[in-house]
Amino acid sequence: MKLELEVHPAQTEILNALLFVPTARFSDLNKTGITNDHFTFHIKRLVELGLVKKDGLKYSLTPIGKEFANRFDTEEKVVEKQAKLGVLLVPIKKEGGKIKYLTQQRLKQPYFGFWGWATGKIKWGEDVLTTAARELKEETNLEGDLNWVGIWHKIDFSKSDGHLLEDKFFFVVRVDNARGELTENFDGGRNIWQTKEELLKQDKIFEAVEQAIALAEKKTFAHFEQKCFYTDDEY
Repeated sequence: MKLELEVHPAQTEILNALLFVPTARFSDLNKTGITNDHFTFHIKRLVELGLVKKDGLKYSLTPIGKEFANRFDTEEKVVEKQAKLGVLLVPIKKEGGKIKYLTQQRLKQPYFGFWGWATGKIKWGEDVLTTAARELKEETNLEGDLNWVGIWHKIDFSKSDGHLLEDKFFFVVRVDNARGELTENFDGGRNIWQTKEELLKQDKIFEAVEQAIALAEKKTFAHFEQKCFYTDDEY
């Protein structure tokens, strides 16, 4: 179970304190300066959420509580924002003596109109190739032979003020022997087989299109990082 929630600062203090001890008493934890009644309310709430358990007079983190609290910046006492994780699919086929790639145009915000690859988020507890197979089916209605070939770390910034927009790690997966009836148009995008030359002629292209192709064609696992900058209209 992955818990997505916001907790009160007093509850954050309790969780942070319990990170550093096996168990603690009520009096050991109430260092926030609030009244005992208010503190009782907050610790009871953590028990209700399944983050803290009470055994006699002592409190400790549950397994869910440990995972949640372990995401804290223990000095700032806030949950650290971390990069998103996803797969990037590079289906390849040979047709008429030419190499073609199954490309996708994004028709939703952000990055509306950009050409690149089918991508998808890795679910909690899901391995990379399971995600790749699921996303390939969901995004294109195809199945294929999957080979994890590399990692692309993409960090997006605003051109106008340098503000960090997104931070993503993509696990690049090559797809061979694609089979099934391709979904060409769907809510949010469209899929088209193109040669590399045809893809590079499109007006809006995601950075690292060529690097993703290079990763898919390599025989050894590789990775790269890239900082990308977008105007407000592009993002």
